[in-house]
Amino acid sequence: MTAKGVTDRFISIGDLSRRTGVAVSAIRFYEEKGLLVSLRTSGNQRRFLRSDIRRVSFILIAQKLGLGLAEIERELAQLPQGRTPTIEDWERISLSMREAIDAKIALLELTRRKLDECIGCGCLSLTKCRLYNADDAAGAEGTGPRFVLK
Repeated sequence: MTAKGVTDRFISIGDLSRRTGVAVSAIRFYEEKGLLVSLRTSGNQRRFLRSDIRRVSFILIAQKLGLGLAEIERELAQLPQGRTPTIEDWERISLSMREAIDAKIALLELTRRKLDECIGCGCLSLTKCRLYNADDAAGAEGTGPRFVLK
């Protein structure tokens, strides 16, 4: 491999920040948490694999889905270090996350439906509560939004 080929595999933290839209400080935080691994140049500058653009993109999407850092770290641990992940690598993560994502989708759809009706909070403050939660029946089942979080 030529020197240019080796150089093209790596990008600076600034380039990673520009390519992903993530602040340099956040990239350092992800590195500190073990979500990313950098190499250091002789001048102690961080260099990341170009494929880390995908890792950071995955982190952003996972956070939007509501995954915590521990969950994200667990999923990223399945990806290889030192090489660009293959389609098979990403499919493994996709299958691993599919059940959790489907459950979140179902909860979002149920919440969207119930927000127009009653979420079963036991408030009895809305006119509709007399229709959907007469005599605070939901309150007898427990605390919180009983018709959504069962």
